[in-house]
Amino acid sequence: MMLTIARPDDWHLHLRDGAMLEAVLPYTAAHFGRALAMPNLVPPVTTAALAAAYRQRILDAGAGDFEPVLAGYLTNRTDPDDVAAGFRDGAWRAMKLYPAKATTNSDHGVTDIDSIRPVFERMAEIGMPLCVHGEVTSDDVDIFDREAVFLDTVLTPVREALPSLKIIVEHATTRQSVEFVEAYANTWASLTPHHLWWNRNAIFAGGLRPHAYCLPVLKREEHRKALVRAAISGDAKFFAGTDSAPHPVHRKESDCGCAGVFCAPTALSTYAEVFEREGALERLETFTSFHGADCYGVPRPTETVTLVKEAWTPPETITAGEHPVRVFRGGESVAWRVEA
Repeated sequence: MMLTIARPDDWHLHLRDGAMLEAVLPYTAAHFGRALAMPNLVPPVTTAALAAAYRQRILDAGAGDFEPVLAGYLTNRTDPDDVAAGFRDGAWRAMKLYPAKATTNSDHGVTDIDSIRPVFERMAEIGMPLCVHGEVTSDDVDIFDREAVFLDTVLTPVREALPSLKIIVEHATTRQSVEFVEAYANTWASLTPHHLWWNRNAIFAGGLRPHAYCLPVLKREEHRKALVRAAISGDAKFFAGTDSAPHPVHRKESDCGCAGVFCAPTALSTYAEVFEREGALERLETFTSFHGADCYGVPRPTETVTLVKEAWTPPETITAGEHPVRVFRGGESVAWRVEA
């Protein structure tokens, strides 16, 4: 069995920098035509000039006709004029809201939403999307509830105050996020392969599994099922964003392991397997290739890729510089492969 679809886009991707960028980029470029590169580098991509420079480093890493699209990193001091100028000039296409200390390299993130309200207002005026890592960071909120609490206490007031602002709930993990996106106009969500594939049991199956640890953390099975229903629904508010996030194995398996799942080599295969299980393969193309492009206001892809229903076993790791990086579903049997 073969399935040919428009070449997908990845609307949430961590490429890192330096040797890691050079190692992981080919795995995305082999399957995806465009990707929204996340700005949480060290130092972060906080200005349009830094975004343009990072885009050039991605292009210099060499990935054929792959097109990087940049997101900017919001801080309490982000300049609305720089945001608008960078959007106009094509340096970046979206801005990313990281609550401070919510995830990897987010220490410079936003601590006061009200301080960047002028940025949101300018973005609404020019039609620039706001990508949101939707979690509160208060110690008194359970880690499995942080997304739902963020929606209620932070994002709902922003959504209702600025109805024309495009908001994307990044890597949605809960039923509440699905319901939030469905309830409001100008609101979308990206969905990852690992949140569609795993529930939180994966973190503890037979012991502590650090390579299943990501942020937002995996949730209960009821939430995974809600995400799957949204993905296969055909609703244009939901689209593919892998959140592929490589870390060296020794950083994942340390006494304070970092969050992230490197899924670029197996993301498209896993999306196909999820859709096939649910009897919805005919909707895979719109989810992976059209809905995100429409949301971000870019042309739909015209090139194609072909998936083959043929079991294969991805490598357990790839090498980045001197260090191995664990591959999502590496060493397991995967039902679909992308034809070279």
